[in-house]
Amino acid sequence: MNRLSVDCDCDSNPAEPDMHDIGILASLDPVALDKACVDLVYSAPDGKSLIERMESRNGIHTVDYAESIGIGSQKYKMIMI
Repeated sequence: MNRLSVDCDCDSNPAEPDMHDIGILASLDPVALDKACVDLVYSAPDGKSLIERMESRNGIHTVDYAESIGIGSQKYKMIMI
């Protein structure tokens, strides 16, 4: 998770990043990975603008729905290496 901006990386002219780099995450479970990323943004001291954007777009619903259709689980274990 680096160069975090309020805009999607698919935006051809995204806003400048306004959040520090968090690091690299990996998982075989895409839902757990997304949930961990969301949780890290929520716990970041400079995550306010990204949190506001995610909430204004109901972003967590994607993670909830992915879990509900069996793509994965929101449960994860963070292992720092």
